[in-house]
Amino acid sequence: MAEGTMQKIVGLAKRRGFIFQSSEIYGGLKACYDYGPLGVELKRNVKDAWWDDMVHRRSDVVGLDCSIIMHPDVWKASGHLAGFSDPLVDCRNCKERFRADKAPRAEPGSVTIYRENGRKDGKKLEGVVPPQGYVCPVCGSGDLSDERQFNLMFRTSLGPVDPMQEIVNAIDDLAGMDTQARREKLASIIGQSAVYLRPETAQGMFVNFLNVLNSGRVKPPFGVAQVGKSYRNEITTSNLTFRTCEFEQMEMEYFVEPGTDEEWYEYWSQFRFNWYKSLGMRPERLRLRPHEECELAHYAKACVDVEYFYPFENPEGEGEWGELEGIANRTDYDLKKHSEYSGKELSYFETESKKRYTPYVIEPAAGADRATLAFLCDAYDEEVVDKEKNDVRTVLRFHPRLAPIKVAVFPLVKKDGMPELARGVMDELLGEGINSFYDESGAIGRRYRRMDEVGTPWCVTVDNETLENGSVTVRERDSMQQARIPREGIGEYFRNRLKTSRG
Repeated sequence: MAEGTMQKIVGLAKRRGFIFQSSEIYGGLKACYDYGPLGVELKRNVKDAWWDDMVHRRSDVVGLDCSIIMHPDVWKASGHLAGFSDPLVDCRNCKERFRADKAPRAEPGSVTIYRENGRKDGKKLEGVVPPQGYVCPVCGSGDLSDERQFNLMFRTSLGPVDPMQEIVNAIDDLAGMDTQARREKLASIIGQSAVYLRPETAQGMFVNFLNVLNSGRVKPPFGVAQVGKSYRNEITTSNLTFRTCEFEQMEMEYFVEPGTDEEWYEYWSQFRFNWYKSLGMRPERLRLRPHEECELAHYAKACVDVEYFYPFENPEGEGEWGELEGIANRTDYDLKKHSEYSGKELSYFETESKKRYTPYVIEPAAGADRATLAFLCDAYDEEVVDKEKNDVRTVLRFHPRLAPIKVAVFPLVKKDGMPELARGVMDELLGEGINSFYDESGAIGRRYRRMDEVGTPWCVTVDNETLENGSVTVRERDSMQQARIPREGIGEYFRNRLKTSRG
């Protein structure tokens, strides 16, 4: 991995229209990003590939699209209101705020060296690792605040009643209360209209279990899939779109008979791991990491992460493993909790055996934004074309299914009717639903390089031979090899190429 790869990827992402800082003209907003013209196509292709392989190409999975705002009792039942929090710590040296459970571990009482104010040119200081056994992940200082819990859910209000006005009206009463009574009074006022932006898509699938069961004529084992936005008030955000406050999830809840759950857990772990490889991700940058007992969530019998080796910069060098997707055996925890809180029986009756049971759930949960970032990082390459001339091309080696632009179309020159013929090729490709791009500006070699840099698999050039015999040149991105094919039926030609790439 070349030095500074992540910086180059970030620069390319902005320059070529993959990812922009949100509200950039106002100075930006931390942990919020916008997808540009090419980025939105890449992310959409990732989501479409997931939906295609997880839903459309299977007979045992159906889809769902749930509301972002749900009844507050959903989050009481799931445990999010009471326990969805992280231990928050402030560094007194560099002023960074971070999660204690993600901080670098160190021996309590040992010496730590860091820079004043976290600046690279700051004075070198020496400190001691605190009893908690970790240091600041940014500057390495052990001068830290105490831990305090921080709820990750975004709260808002629903309905015509303004809770702020209710608080104003109650100011006189609040002034005469002790701290605990004041907190309870405020919680009561806010709670009358409080709702939350969902922190995960999973709960919508659990509370719709009976609806899907009764309307979809399905029976275990079956899955319910959903792609949608979730929101978490993250303490620490970093590395472009890897961890943000607003993100999109691709989740599936697979309901199975208890006793078969371990078999299905293994199946989905391998299926999801292989999915990334099938879309061209390099195997040496992927791994399956089972959670240790101490890492497991309270609802999980087992969990494994698909991790990718991102080119993130860190104090130890460049590159680190990061979670791409988690596959969890959630047992019957969620359905039983929602049965308890709602009073509805969320179970399945098997008519053949006359047996009723609460299904176990296997959950493959992927992040669309993290997957998009991982595919972008994995595709990035700098290829030496001619060492003597110091000719290096930047190329994104996207799998054809994921490439934002599938085919670029060029006229060799802007005369002799070539632009009109090239436009005709472009129109035919667009008519076949193949996302294409027309470019007649600059030398043909430069146009090829521009398309390499955004990951376009094929370029079609209309040239003099096209005028003579009706053939065009097709140039392959990865090999840079060129071949001639008939202009006639070019839409069908590329439709077949894309179909073949699906495997």
